[in-house]
Amino acid sequence: MVMKKMKRILIGFKGIALLAATLFFSCKEVTVNNRAIEDIETELEVRDSVKITIGKKDELSVAKLKSLEGLADTLFVRLADFSNDFVYDLRYATENNFLKAKVYDCAECYTRVKTARALLLANKEFMGKGFKIKFYDCYRPNDVQYKMWAIVPNPQYVANPVKGSIHNKGGAVDITLVTLQGVELDMGTDFDFFGKRAYHDNLDLPKSVLNNRLLLKETMEEYGFWSIRTEWWHYNLGTASNDKVANFKWDCD
Repeated sequence: MVMKKMKRILIGFKGIALLAATLFFSCKEVTVNNRAIEDIETELEVRDSVKITIGKKDELSVAKLKSLEGLADTLFVRLADFSNDFVYDLRYATENNFLKAKVYDCAECYTRVKTARALLLANKEFMGKGFKIKFYDCYRPNDVQYKMWAIVPNPQYVANPVKGSIHNKGGAVDITLVTLQGVELDMGTDFDFFGKRAYHDNLDLPKSVLNNRLLLKETMEEYGFWSIRTEWWHYNLGTASNDKVANFKWDCD
């Protein structure tokens, strides 16, 4: 009898110990699972927060763009303030140009308002075809024209600053086309290549190059620009010819 009672007591102790262990580890598992749930919730909150922040940032970026509505045609404006869809490689703010000299204090692309309007419309059409405008040069202060003339005093390459050029009037741009991913189209030569290969009437070029130049030329002409025979990259707004030569200068940071 005593032995049987002792056996029952031992079995009871084992059962209590097993129950305690089960409860202990169950609680621990719940705690771990709760912690995991909390961590997941926190992670989701962070992710959502990042998405919201990025969304707000994009909205702010779009909101910062200005409108040309109501602006006088002759006012000078910075193109980057009105569109995020242009690309810039402003060569005269570097030494990578035919002058081998930096003549702009900093790289900015300004034009008159009427030129900017035409460029925005042309670029919209280009983008519908998978391309966008890349700028090599835009408005050029007359003081810069004098700098260029001092380096290369040859009217075949640089307009005489006394008379000025349409660049000095805010009505000319030097451009090419890039894909929406930023890859330049082959135009046969680099910007500021002065030779027959850059002429519009030179048909001794690969068909792909001729097609690229034609796309650029026909679209720009559709929006009021005209080209010059010897430079595939140069376009003048037709209505800018009678504007005054200007010496407006932009601020550099």
